[in-house]
Amino acid sequence: MKKVVNKKKIPKINVIVFFVLRFLVILCMVGQSVHGNWNNVFLCILTLILFTFPVLIQRKLKLEFPKTLEIIIYLFIFASEILGEIQNFYGVFKHWDTMLHTLNGFLCAAVGFSLFDFLNRRENHISMTPAFMATISLCFSMTVGVLWEFVEYGVDTYIGKDMQKDRIINSIHSKELGNKEKNEMVVLDDISKTIIYYDNHKKLVIEDGYLDIGLKDTVKDLFVNFIGAFIFSFLGFLYVKDRDEYKFLERFIPIVKKLKE
Repeated sequence: MKKVVNKKKIPKINVIVFFVLRFLVILCMVGQSVHGNWNNVFLCILTLILFTFPVLIQRKLKLEFPKTLEIIIYLFIFASEILGEIQNFYGVFKHWDTMLHTLNGFLCAAVGFSLFDFLNRRENHISMTPAFMATISLCFSMTVGVLWEFVEYGVDTYIGKDMQKDRIINSIHSKELGNKEKNEMVVLDDISKTIIYYDNHKKLVIEDGYLDIGLKDTVKDLFVNFIGAFIFSFLGFLYVKDRDEYKFLERFIPIVKKLKE
């Protein structure tokens, strides 16, 4: 007599979202190939690879993603690579990058929370208070955020891209430009123009300010990552104190299969 093995049924909505997004990526890749935009073709291939990560992470870490969380992850990947980079949503929509980094902080805090919650609930558990769990979940998310900023800096520095998103700003507060012996600071407000000479006396004029090469973007990204992480960590704190009242959070918290079994 054959033993019947019950396999987890994948929610229909997840399958639909996955294949619709995959189809759109392939369609985009074909279009970029026709126009010879090979960098964008590479981004499409990268996106298809990233779509496999949720399944791989679940298998390797023995996690089970709730359907809501899994859909958000697929949409996040699509929004950052296809819409953000290829369709230039980062340039068209001012706060597109901010939204994604905030969401990233929220999602990473959820993953970190699930792992620490598992450690806290197993038989030979490490006793952690709700406040401590919230704190380490926030720290986990911020660590991921910092590592990603390292990636952006590395890509910009050694591959020649602009992941850190340079921007024009019109004020400077600098001690470098002041009297160093007196430790004076120079404040330059309402900068109207910057002239850059480069490559054998070529000239580039920047109107309405000067070019900040990624510092403000990096700090802003980490700050909004902190906001997203803090929001989930606070909700996670409430969830540990009363799991029934805040049960809706289980839509965003991965489940450790060993604990479930």
